[in-house]
Amino acid sequence: MSQSAHPSPRKKVLLICGSLNQTTQMHQIAQQLPEHDHAFTPYYGHGYIEALRRARCLEFTVLGYKLRRRCLDYLERHRLPIDLHGAAGGYDLVVTCSDLIVPRNIRQRPVVLVQEGILDPAGIPFHLCRTLKVLPLWLAGTSTTGLSGRYQRFCVASEGYRELFIANGAPAERLVVTGIPNFDDCRRYERNDFPHRHFVLVCSSDARETFKRDDRREFIARCLEIAAGRQLIFKLHPNENAERARREIAMLAPRALVFAAGCAEEMIANCDVLITQYSSTVFVGVALGKEVYSYNDLAEIRRLLPLQNRSAARNIAAVCRELLAAAPAAAAAPGAATGAGVNAAGADARGAAAGAAAAWALPERWTTALQRITAQSRLARLARPSAASGARGPAAASGTPAKLRRRWRRGRVASLLGRSRLR
Repeated sequence: MSQSAHPSPRKKVLLICGSLNQTTQMHQIAQQLPEHDHAFTPYYGHGYIEALRRARCLEFTVLGYKLRRRCLDYLERHRLPIDLHGAAGGYDLVVTCSDLIVPRNIRQRPVVLVQEGILDPAGIPFHLCRTLKVLPLWLAGTSTTGLSGRYQRFCVASEGYRELFIANGAPAERLVVTGIPNFDDCRRYERNDFPHRHFVLVCSSDARETFKRDDRREFIARCLEIAAGRQLIFKLHPNENAERARREIAMLAPRALVFAAGCAEEMIANCDVLITQYSSTVFVGVALGKEVYSYNDLAEIRRLLPLQNRSAARNIAAVCRELLAAAPAAAAAPGAATGAGVNAAGADARGAAAGAAAAWALPERWTTALQRITAQSRLARLARPSAASGARGPAAASGTPAKLRRRWRRGRVASLLGRSRLR
C-alpha cells in the first residue's frame, strides 16, 4: 500500500482562551478541526506576568482569577480537555486569541492569532509602544494587537481591519481575512427567547476597571436623554464592578432594568436602539441595522464591520490545516528561514538572546535591549577586547575608573535614545 493511502496522523493543537467571547471563539474553531487532538487553556503569561497574576494584581484583565474562572467553567461545562498553560507540551500548532503576551513555551511553535473583536482606541500608549520597542505591548491594551510578529498567520475580521492592522505595523503577508466567530452571522441572534422587545439597550464598558476615563454619571444622563421615556435596559460588561454599576444606575435611572449576565447579542437583536461605549457589540447593532450610538466613529465601524459569511471558524480551521500540513517540512530543516512557518520565527530572533537570562523574569524586549546596550557600550568593549585591540596593549585601557564609569553611562544613554528600536 502506498504511503499516501495511510490516513494523516492526528496532531496536537493548543487553543489559548481568555474572555468568554474569546473562549467560545476558540471552541468553534476546534469544532472545525475534528481530525486533530485539542487542548484548551485560559490566557497566561510567564515570568513577572505570572507572578503578578498569582498575586491578584491583574484582576482587571483576562489573566485575573474572575475571568479565568469563567473560562474554566465554560471549558468544564462543555467537557473540553484542559492543559493549563500548555504544560503538557509537544503541540504542533497553537491558536491564540491575543499576542499582547506570547508565552515563552509556544514561541517555537507555529501560531495562529485570531482577532477577538473591536480594538481599543489608538492613543498615546499605542504610539509609544509602536515607536519604543522595549515597551510591552499590553501597556496600550488591544490597540497594539498584531504588532508582536510572533505568529505565522493572523486571522482578521474584514478587509477593513486588514488595512488597519497593516497601517498599524502588522506584517501584511501574514494577515488573512477570514471573518471572526461570534460576529460572522449576527442574524442568528434574532432567534432568541429574551422576553423584552422594543427597548433602548445600553451595553456599558469596563473602562474604569482598566484605568480609563469614564464619567458614568454623564453617560447615564445621556442614555436617559436618548431613551426619551422608553424602557431602558443596561447590560453590564462581564469585567465590570456589577455592584457599583447597579448602585449608580438605581440612583440615576431607577426605572431601568439591569442585567449582569445573559447574551448581549440577543438583547441587541430585540432592541430598537443600541447605546455602547467602546464595545464589540456595536458590530452586532450595525449589522442588524439598529439605531446605534457609540463612542466609536460609526462610519469607521461600518468600514471595519466583520464579514457576515457564516463561516469564520471554518475559514480559520482551513488556515490551521495549511500550517499543520507545512509543519513536517519545517521540522525537517530546523533553523531554515523558509516558508511562512519560519517568518514569525525570524521575528522571534530579537528575543532569542534573552532566553538565557530567563531567570531575570524581565520582559524579553527589555532583556534584549539591555543586552544590546551592554554589547555596544564602551565599558563592554574594554571588558571584552578583541584580538586586534589586544595588540595595542594596556595603553588602550587608559583612564581612571571614574572616567570609565562616566563614559559607560554616556554610552548607555545614547544607546537607549538612538538604538531602542529592536529589529
